Amino acid sequence: MNYPIYLDYNATTPCAPEVIAAMIPWFGEHYGNAASKSHAYGWVAENAVEAAREHVANLIGAQSKEIIFTSGATEAINLAIKGTFDLHKGEKQHYITCQTEHKAVLDTIKAIEENGAEVTYLPVDNKGDIDLNFLKLSILPHTKMICLMWVNNETGIIHPINEISKLAEDSEIIFLTDAVQAVGKIPVSVSGIHLMAISAHKLYGPKGIGALYVRHNHSLPKPMPQIHGGGHEKGFRSGTLNVPAIVGFGKAAELRMSTMDKESNRLEKLRDILENKLLQISNTSLNGSQTRLTHVTNIAFSGVEGVDLLRKICQKIAVNSGSACTSISPKPSHVLQAMGLDSDLGRASIRFSLGRNTTEQDVMDAVEWVEKVVLELRG
Repeated sequence: MNYPIYLDYNATTPCAPEVIAAMIPWFGEHYGNAASKSHAYGWVAENAVEAAREHVANLIGAQSKEIIFTSGATEAINLAIKGTFDLHKGEKQHYITCQTEHKAVLDTIKAIEENGAEVTYLPVDNKGDIDLNFLKLSILPHTKMICLMWVNNETGIIHPINEISKLAEDSEIIFLTDAVQAVGKIPVSVSGIHLMAISAHKLYGPKGIGALYVRHNHSLPKPMPQIHGGGHEKGFRSGTLNVPAIVGFGKAAELRMSTMDKESNRLEKLRDILENKLLQISNTSLNGSQTRLTHVTNIAFSGVEGVDLLRKICQKIAVNSGSACTSISPKPSHVLQAMGLDSDLGRASIRFSLGRNTTEQDVMDAVEWVEKVVLELRG
């Protein structure tokens, strides 16, 4: 198939060749169940899982025993939020999150809200930033969790996690962060964080595998399991482990440790070329602040219909108007709405996210095509 140029790395990343090579033996030659404790097939699989767990832990500065493998970040988020809610069942509960969170968080929060939890949805300014003073004022005596993402998936904005984690720590409140777009892209540390959701397919690993970091040896309670049956993963998440995917996750984490900084610098140069040239098109503007990931830009193109713009651009450039999880909806991005963009401009905004296979020629071709499409649609 003659694929378009891929500039949608925030939606998913291709498995690195080294990751694929690492996974292949675990589909065939080494097919043991990691929970089989009585023979070599299980021992070999278990050793592979633990090695991968160590690599994932190293990437975020955690201990390997604090990594709980899940089917992805959405499951990790559900385990963290619903597990905390269930832990305090019968109590008065309050949760703090933000209007610009990923739907995996917002929909899970909505589910516990419908079951009796009080929720504060923090607003953002026109750059997408949170007011830390407002966050502090939102804390109540019965606040059980602060849930705020590390990096926004649509704008690439990096939130002040160190300050947020300190506030949560000082208030003795569980802090959950969706770090899906941060891990493997920027240096990440679990210091001061109680729960963290991460995903392999955002950092050149396979789909269908993620993890929840659960802080060890701390007075704050841990979430209750949401999947029962066998007591796998220290009882947090039962089910036969997906050994090939876990091995791939570990390999991807290991690779990001050694390539992240160099790749980030390369992509920043390419992103800046793309962004500066696109902003030279009349009536365009940047959505978000400069405190963001080096490979992401989100640009609004006024004077065009958003559905037509996205459909036409995607003939030659694979991009998105928001989260891949909500791209099937014609509604404007909830993130951009929260930042104050009107519906028409929100729909006419495009997220460009670059990655390890992006070349300067890809960027130049993308600029040429986007400019052509925008001018044609404006008539």
